[in-house]
Amino acid sequence: MTNHWVDIKNANVVVVMGGNAAEAHPVGFRWAIEAKKQNGAKLMVVDPRFNRTAAVADFYSPIRSGTDITLLSGVIKYLLDNNAIQHEYVKHYTNASFLINEGYGFEEGLFTGYDEAERSYDKSTWSYQLDENGQPKRDLTMQDPRCVINLLKKHVERYTPEMVERVCGTKQKAFLEFAETIASTAVPNRTMTILYALGWTHHSVGAQNIRAMAMIQLLLGNIGMAGGGINALRGHSNVQGTTDMGLFPSMLPGYIPLPTETDTSLESFLNRITPKTAAEGQTNYWQNTPKFVVSMLKTFYGENATKDNEWGFHNLPKQYKKKMDHLQYIDLMDQGKITGYLCQGYNPLASYPDKNKISSALRKLKFLVVMDPLKTDTSEFWQNHGEYNDVNPAEIQTEVFRLPTVCFAEEDGSIANSGRWLQWHYKAAEPPKEAKPDVDILSEIREVMLEMYEKEGGPSIDTIKAMTWNYQNPLEPKAHEIAKESNGYALEDLYDANGNLIAKKGELLSSFAQLRDDGTTSAANWIYSGQWTPKGNQMDNRDNSDPSGLGNTLGWAFAWPANRRVLYNRASADLAGKPWDPKRPLIKWNGKNWNYIDIADFGTAPPNSNVMPFIMNNEGISRLFALDKMVDGPFPEHYEPIESPIGTNPLHPNVISNPVARILDNDKASFGNASEFPYVGTTYRLTEHFHWWTKNADLNMIAQPQPFVEISEDLANEKGIAQGDVVKVTSKRGYIKAKAVVTKRIKSLDVDGKKVHTIGIPLHGGFIADGRKSFLPNALTGRVGDANTQTPEFKTFLVNIEKTTEAL
Repeated sequence: MTNHWVDIKNANVVVVMGGNAAEAHPVGFRWAIEAKKQNGAKLMVVDPRFNRTAAVADFYSPIRSGTDITLLSGVIKYLLDNNAIQHEYVKHYTNASFLINEGYGFEEGLFTGYDEAERSYDKSTWSYQLDENGQPKRDLTMQDPRCVINLLKKHVERYTPEMVERVCGTKQKAFLEFAETIASTAVPNRTMTILYALGWTHHSVGAQNIRAMAMIQLLLGNIGMAGGGINALRGHSNVQGTTDMGLFPSMLPGYIPLPTETDTSLESFLNRITPKTAAEGQTNYWQNTPKFVVSMLKTFYGENATKDNEWGFHNLPKQYKKKMDHLQYIDLMDQGKITGYLCQGYNPLASYPDKNKISSALRKLKFLVVMDPLKTDTSEFWQNHGEYNDVNPAEIQTEVFRLPTVCFAEEDGSIANSGRWLQWHYKAAEPPKEAKPDVDILSEIREVMLEMYEKEGGPSIDTIKAMTWNYQNPLEPKAHEIAKESNGYALEDLYDANGNLIAKKGELLSSFAQLRDDGTTSAANWIYSGQWTPKGNQMDNRDNSDPSGLGNTLGWAFAWPANRRVLYNRASADLAGKPWDPKRPLIKWNGKNWNYIDIADFGTAPPNSNVMPFIMNNEGISRLFALDKMVDGPFPEHYEPIESPIGTNPLHPNVISNPVARILDNDKASFGNASEFPYVGTTYRLTEHFHWWTKNADLNMIAQPQPFVEISEDLANEKGIAQGDVVKVTSKRGYIKAKAVVTKRIKSLDVDGKKVHTIGIPLHGGFIADGRKSFLPNALTGRVGDANTQTPEFKTFLVNIEKTTEAL
C-alpha cells in the first residue's frame, strides 16, 4: 500500500475494483466517503456483483470474474490513444523511454523464453539494451520502436472496447465512461486512488491484476501523490504483518528472499539478491541489502554469528526447486511424506482450496497441533458431522493437540495496518487460565525440542542451538523485547563518515540508515528499524495533529519505512522540486533535505539533480516494463481462469490460461470444464461474518444465521429455482448446499457469444460454529495458485447448481 487510509480523502476519483471496501472494511471506507464530501470525488466500482460499495458509488459496472486485466489493459490503450498521460512524469520518472532487448517479443499468448516442459520462462531477453558503458539506452523523444512506451502501445493494441466487452461482458459504453473518468486525472492537480483486496489477489493472474493498475497510475502520474497510489486493503492486521515479517515460504523478514540450494555462500547469496546500480548516479537503495542481511543474522544468531562463519548464514533454511508453500505441504501430507503439522492461528480445513483434499491430508498425519483461542473446523476435522464433515473417526489415527492461545485484546503488542502503520496496543483483559500467548507456546515447544535433541540427537541440532533466545524469561518472551529485537541495536559504538558518534554500544538504533554489514549492528527486520528507538516506543505515539489537512499525521504511530506515509513522494514534484499540485504538496527542498509534510522518500540530492524518485529500483525510475520481476511476463496479459466458462481465450486460443500458474502434478485431474460445470463461482465476505472467529459470536450468527448463495433472476428462471429454495452447488472437487437468494445484484453477462452466469458464495460457515452447522465453501475451490505468489484462485472457478428437495 503506497499511501494510507486517511489519504483516500484527498482523491478526486476513487476506484474500487477487486474489493468491496464498504462491506469488508466498513470503518476505513469512511475516507472514500470523505473524498466524495470534500472533493466531490467520483466513486467508481467494477465488480461481478452489485455490492455494498456499489450501492453508494457514482458508477458501477459488472465484469466477469477473472478478466480484470482485459479491462485495465483497455484503459491503458485508451490513455495512450488519447494522449491522456502525465507526460513529464512518464518521461522522467518511468522507464517509458528505455530501449528493450531486440530479442524480447510476445506472440500468441507467450513471451519470449518460454519452456513448455518446465512451465517457466527464461527471462534473459526481458532486459534493457545497454551502451558501451553498460548503461541502459534511452530515447527521450520516445520515437524508437524498442522504447518501452512503444512496446506497451503494441502490446495493448488488441484491447479495444469491443474486445473488453467480448472478454469481460462489460458494455462498451460503461467501459468508455470508466476510462474517460480515469483519464481525467492525467492532469497534475487531480489524482485517482485505487482500492483493491482479495478480489484481485485470488486469481492465477493476481499479481498482474495489481501491476496493470500500477501501470495506469504511473501513466497518470498518480504514484507518490496525495490521494493517489495503489492501495491494498488488508482484512486484518495479520496480513500486513505476516508479509513484513517474512512468513511467506520464500521470504525472510523485510522482504529479503530466502536462500536457495544454489547459494553456497553468504557472498554468492548477497551477490545474487543485491541489485547492481543500473543507471549511473541513482540511489538503488537495495544496494544496502548486505547491511540488512548481516544485521538480521546477528539478531538471529548473536555471538554465534561471526565473520569466520559467514555470520551464521548456513544456519538458514534453504529453498529448493520444490516450493514449500501451502499447496506443496498439503500434497506431501496427502502422500504420507509429511506426518506432523503445527497449525498456528489458522483454519486450513476452511481456508485452503479443496477442502476434501485437505481433510484427506490431515487424516494421514501422526500428529496435528492447533494453536488457536477457539475450536476450529481444523482442530475438529476428525469428528463426523454428517454431510458437513463426513468422516469416520475410528479410521483416523491422527493425534490432535489443542493448545489454547490468547486473543489480541488479551496481550500487549503491535498491529500493522494496511497503511504500514505499526500501532501499539495494551492488554485489555486477562485471558482464560488455560490460554497462553502464541510466543509462550512456541517457546515451550522449542525448549522441549532442545531437550529431546540432547537426549536423542537428530539432524539440524546445531542450527537450532545457534539461535539466540536472550529474553528475560526464555519461556515467556515479551512483546516489547521482540519489538526492540526487530528494531535493532548497536553492538559496538557506531560512528558516521566524519567520525561522529551516532550510537553507543547497546543502544537501540534510530533508523535503518545506521545498519552495517560488519557485524556491529543487529535488526531482525530492517523496515521496522525506527519503531522503538532511544526516544522510546514510536508505535505508541498518539499525536493526531494534522497541520496540512492532508491526514499526514506523522505523530501518530510509526509507519514503515522511516515513518514515511506516502511512498515515492519525491515523485509528487517535478525535477525542479515544484509540486505537481501546489495545493497538496508532500515534500519540499529546504536546503538540506526534502522533508516537509511527509518524510521524504529520497536522499539529499538537490532540485534538478539527475537522481530520480524511485530509489528502490536500481535504475532510479519506475517500471512500465517489469524486466525480470514477474514470473509470467513484463507486461500484464489476459489469461483465462484455470477453469474457464468459455473454454477459449479470444486473444490467443492456443494459450488459454496462465502458462506458468502454480499447479501441482497431483492436482491436474481435479479441474472441471464448462460442459459439466457451466457456471462461474466466486467467493466474498459478509460484514456480519467477518473472518472465521465471528461464527463463534452469537450476535454475528443472529445477524446472518444461515449460509446462502446468490444467483441472478435469469439463472433462477433457467433452473426453476425460487427465492429460499435449497440448492446444491457442485464443482469437480466437491459440493455444498445452501439457501438460494435470487437477486438483481448479480447479472448474467454476454461473453464471447455465450451467456455466462455467476454464482456468489459467501465464504463463511462450517461445522464448528455457535449457530447452525453448514458446509465449507472451499469444498468447491481448486488447487491452483497465482504464478508469482501462489495465492489460490478462490475468486473464479466452475460449478453447477441444482434445486434440491432436501432440507438444511
